[in-house]
Amino acid sequence: MKSSWMKPLVKDQLSLYVFVSVIVVVGVIFGTLMVHALTLEQQEDLAGDIHHFAQMLGSGVDSDYGQSFWDRVWLHTRWLLLIWLLGISVIGMPLILALDFLKGVLIGFTVGLLIQGHGWHGVLFSLLSVAPPNIIVLPALLIASVSSISFSVHLVKQRLLLRQGKLRHPFLTHLSICLLMLGALWLAALLEAYVSPHLMGWASGFLHVGEG
Repeated sequence: MKSSWMKPLVKDQLSLYVFVSVIVVVGVIFGTLMVHALTLEQQEDLAGDIHHFAQMLGSGVDSDYGQSFWDRVWLHTRWLLLIWLLGISVIGMPLILALDFLKGVLIGFTVGLLIQGHGWHGVLFSLLSVAPPNIIVLPALLIASVSSISFSVHLVKQRLLLRQGKLRHPFLTHLSICLLMLGALWLAALLEAYVSPHLMGWASGFLHVGEG
């Protein structure tokens, strides 16, 4: 049985998911376009950094996987914590959408830079380096964002406008959803630390071919 506080929002959930997804997609497009705004010198410098990174991966340089895992865990945890905190605030909704847009920009810029410098070989590298962890990260952040926005809407309606309604159960539901998404993000961190480096090391050959 659906929680009573969510019943008025259920019919809006699909549209809210679509809206937040569109925000992310627009961010990806914007991030891709940002690459074209760089000067030729900036593009060459960044392309050189990517080439050096690909060489390191291809040569099998040892990595501190444990430290990498905890770095990614801390990054994802801070991002999700910020979304959760914004969800329990009155003015958090626009900032949640801004974070989703920023996430899209970061992904779009990374992929756009790879494609700009390496063409279709950059696309192949992106599919093996950027895509796998984000298959988990993006849905987790999307679900957490929708939960946060829904709770924020409920907070505004029930406490500021109607000045009635209990928040304990909605709060615990929102907290539970975010904790589940945090577990998913930790799983993504595990993938990024222990699996992605090997995939990127193998895929680095695509960048070398693209430069040939």
